[in-house]
Amino acid sequence: MDESQNTDTAEAEQADFPSLPSRLFNVFLSPGRVMEAVAKHPVWAGALLVGALLVALQTALIPLELILATQRQAMLEAGRDMPEMPETLMNVMRFVTPILATIGVSLFTFISAGLYWLIFAFVLGDEGRYRQYLSVGAHALFVPAVIGLTLVPLKVMTEDPQATLNLGLFLFFVSDGYWADAFRLMDLTGLWSALIVAQGAHSIDPRRSFGSAAAIVIGITLAFALIFAIFQP
Repeated sequence: MDESQNTDTAEAEQADFPSLPSRLFNVFLSPGRVMEAVAKHPVWAGALLVGALLVALQTALIPLELILATQRQAMLEAGRDMPEMPETLMNVMRFVTPILATIGVSLFTFISAGLYWLIFAFVLGDEGRYRQYLSVGAHALFVPAVIGLTLVPLKVMTEDPQATLNLGLFLFFVSDGYWADAFRLMDLTGLWSALIVAQGAHSIDPRRSFGSAAAIVIGITLAFALIFAIFQP
C-alpha cells in the first residue's frame, strides 16, 4: 500500500512539473518556483538547447564585417595590423561563428555547473548532485540569452558588437583603468543569472539561505571579473 501511495505521489508531482516553455518564461517572473521544480526534477537538455540556440542566433544576426572591423580597430590601436580575410573564408565564418558560440556557451554551462557543485556540495557540505546544479545553470542561462538577443539592434546601430548592459555603465564616474575594466566585465544579465543560480542552490539544499548563496555566487562572479580585468588591453 505504501509503495502504491509513493507511486501515486511521484506521478502527481510529475504531472505538476511545468513544461519547458513555462519554465523558461517564469525564470523571469517567478524564478523561485522554477528553481524548486528543477531542483526536484533536474532536467537540463531542453533549457540548454534553447539557450544555446538563442546565443547562436544573436551571434548570427551581428554582421561578421562589423565584428572584424572592431577587431581590426583594436589591433591597430595596439600597434598591430590585421590582414584582410578572403571572401571564401568570410562565407565559412558566417556559419562557423554561431556554431562556435553554441559550443562555447554549452561548455561554459557544464563547467560552471561543476564549479558550483564543487563549491556548494564538496567545500561547503551542502546537499546536491551535479545534475541538479546543471539543471539550475541551464535554466539561468535563459536570462542573458534572451536579453542578449534584444540587444542585437543596439549593437548594430552603435557598431559595437561587444556592447553589454554592464556595471560600468552605471559607474561612469570611475576613471579608466583596472577597476573600470572589471566593472565593464560584470554584465548585469550575468549578475541576474547568478542570482537565479543562488536561488537554485537554496532550492537544492534549503539549509543554505538565499542570501548566503547569493553572496557566494556574486563573489565568484566578481573574482572572475577581477582576474580577467588584468588581461584587458
